[in-house]
Amino acid sequence: MVMKKLFDHGEPSYEQVNQDVIKSLIETGPKYWMLLATTVGITVVCFIVPWMYQIHMGVGVAGMNRNAVWGTYLSNFIFWIGLSHSGTLLSAVLHITQSDWRKSIYRSAEAMTLFSLMVAATFVMVHVGRLWFIHWSFPIPNPMGLWPNFRSPIMFDVMAITTYLTASSIFIYMGSVPDFAAVRDYSSGLRRRIYTVLSFGWRGTSKEWHTLGWAYTFFAVLVIPLAVSVHSIVSWDFALSTVPGLHQTIFAPYFVCGAIYSGTAGIVTVMYCLRRFLGFERYIGKIHVDYLGKLLIALSMIWTYINIMELFTGWYSGSSAEIEFLKFRLFGFYAPMYWEMILFCAFVPLLMLFKSVRLNWNRMLVISILINIGMLSERFIIVSTSLPRKLLPDSYGFYFPSPAEISITVGSFAMFATLFLIFIKVFPAVSIYEVKETLNPLRRAEKT
Repeated sequence: MVMKKLFDHGEPSYEQVNQDVIKSLIETGPKYWMLLATTVGITVVCFIVPWMYQIHMGVGVAGMNRNAVWGTYLSNFIFWIGLSHSGTLLSAVLHITQSDWRKSIYRSAEAMTLFSLMVAATFVMVHVGRLWFIHWSFPIPNPMGLWPNFRSPIMFDVMAITTYLTASSIFIYMGSVPDFAAVRDYSSGLRRRIYTVLSFGWRGTSKEWHTLGWAYTFFAVLVIPLAVSVHSIVSWDFALSTVPGLHQTIFAPYFVCGAIYSGTAGIVTVMYCLRRFLGFERYIGKIHVDYLGKLLIALSMIWTYINIMELFTGWYSGSSAEIEFLKFRLFGFYAPMYWEMILFCAFVPLLMLFKSVRLNWNRMLVISILINIGMLSERFIIVSTSLPRKLLPDSYGFYFPSPAEISITVGSFAMFATLFLIFIKVFPAVSIYEVKETLNPLRRAEKT
């Protein structure tokens, strides 16, 4: 009975699983090409063109100034790093706990991790301005004789994110090898030759399955502490400063919780799109949106508690600088954005306590998008209300994103969509072999 709940429209046969998933790879209609062309066009117009303009004119076209040396680019970097967390992390945790419901959604969730990290890495290059000097941040000799400061949390970022990106890439590719072999066996011509290379000669022997299971579990155990450490290190970029509003010991768990929160909301959005546009209603159903909704409720409560503690410790410190910062955040120019963040991330998720909301995909889509709007605002508020309001009034300033920054922010979402659209035509968006593992073993013989 438990297994039947995984499928909203009855259990499929082995052959149906193959046909449904491989069909999403092979059959490509005009709507897909129109959507891909749209996302590519938005990426070029809103991301590439403004970035090239900034490289030509200088980073001064952004709204950053002497008081706010960090701006939207860094807040977007934090947002995309956060969005990447729940994909591989959730997949690894559920794999270790042997949760069958993950098997329909984990492949696309892991892809979300990979592409979010790529977009986040791009924002680092956008932020530095002089892209041709990016190699100065690497531990290699250069003409200026500069070497990175390995005690700096910014250097920790480079190493942690590179490691996380590498581990996530191996994790998703390794789990896809049996599915590449399945696509190879169902295809012909050039496609067959491509998937023959991608599958590494997979034949499905008992030794291959044993090795895959061991290696996949090993990487799952490795990825969990790695994912937690990455966003903890990102928080240290701010927390190790002495700026009011940033010098917070709670930032590490705060950033990790926010990352998992926004990432889980992102998974709901991606799963909705897979159901709606790729026809995976059979494999992504009520059980998935129900469990993801419950997880979002728990994360919302943790996130709300940490925000309350951040305000309380700032007030309880009695520091005039901290209290001035709190007043500016709660009642200053960016107060509407702050309260919008609280509304979307603390109160709107409470609607999911009602089962009628939690099991409705359309309502969950709206809630997941609102949560990530709130989380994007949160990352912006951390930067925009802290750096311009330092310890003394004569250092006060103001920061507001320029049109170039806003355009690049919009373009980053189109870039992510473009990468994901390409992914679903190369990788099976739903794991073929793991979905088959969830089928009722008493009925397998009847259906094959």
